[in-house]
Amino acid sequence: MREYLVTLLISAALCYLITPYVRKQAIALGAVAQIRGRDIHTTPTARWGGVAMWMAMAVTFMIVNHLPLVGKSFGHESQGIFLAATVIVVLGMADDRFQLDALTKLAGQVFAASILLLYGIQLLWLPINGVITLPPSIGQLVTVLIVVVTINAVNFIDGMDGLAAGIVAIAGIAFFAFAYLLSVTFGFNRAGAPSLITAVLVGLCIGFLPHNVHPARIFMGDSGSMLLGLLLASAAITLTGQVDPNAISAESGGPTLLPLFLPFAVLAIPLADLLLAVGRRVKAGKSPFTPDNEHLHHRLLAGGNSQLRTALILYMCTATIAFPVTILAFEPWWIALLTALGLIAVTLVISKKGKVLK
Repeated sequence: MREYLVTLLISAALCYLITPYVRKQAIALGAVAQIRGRDIHTTPTARWGGVAMWMAMAVTFMIVNHLPLVGKSFGHESQGIFLAATVIVVLGMADDRFQLDALTKLAGQVFAASILLLYGIQLLWLPINGVITLPPSIGQLVTVLIVVVTINAVNFIDGMDGLAAGIVAIAGIAFFAFAYLLSVTFGFNRAGAPSLITAVLVGLCIGFLPHNVHPARIFMGDSGSMLLGLLLASAAITLTGQVDPNAISAESGGPTLLPLFLPFAVLAIPLADLLLAVGRRVKAGKSPFTPDNEHLHHRLLAGGNSQLRTALILYMCTATIAFPVTILAFEPWWIALLTALGLIAVTLVISKKGKVLK
């Protein structure tokens, strides 16, 4: 655990220090978010925050590769995740600068997911009526689908200062706790890619947040939101490859389901926003990728909440789902319920001066 904490702190410190340099370069090269009718920010703001995250991640990997335990985590799978992350950041950089069309971005996301497949990172089974081993072609298709959906869920929620970074940090903490406790409880290898990737992921978000909270001095852009989505999805898919579902289900059904269910639980808010956005756009006869100003954070702002309170409300909503679900895998249901009730109470206190939704 100590080495993973060191990894998180190194990742956070590097991202914090690198981000101002990347901001200057983004401004110089024109990667700047101008003000549009649906935007919340009031001054042109640099993008390419994802570039700072990628640089911090790369240097972190080089440093921690020499640690006794964590160094073992950077194996074949971690290398594949890093390569796929590099592709997705390059794609995001191009979009942040030149505004790519939706189909081009989708093709790039599928290509990045395909790199994961080349490194053996794919779903092997599903907990349906027991455990079903997936044929390779079906497993690959489902893997690509999960990666693309997760990337776009994080991308959709990235519409306000500090929102995506905070939500993904909370999601990453919950997922790291699950992966680590699972290894401790059931004797899995603790030096695995899921623990390493999520520790780095949380560090990147923490290091980036001081530059991104309202009023943001830099946005993560698509380079950042797609990177965070890819890392979270990759960690979840990699974890399923370390789990023997038959062995776990003999003792408890919860941990068998959670490697696949937890990523969707911790990203419940972004996924709900994604589904609602697609639904209303299709209903209106528009493309699902057509931008609008009816996301959850837009509605909370319209209800009288400040940007800070809106972010805090959505942080707490994410924690209210993510942490109890994680606890449920290892503790009695009533502990998870009490945790959820406590987090709901805090959320209500935070939102009492504003309306939840308009």
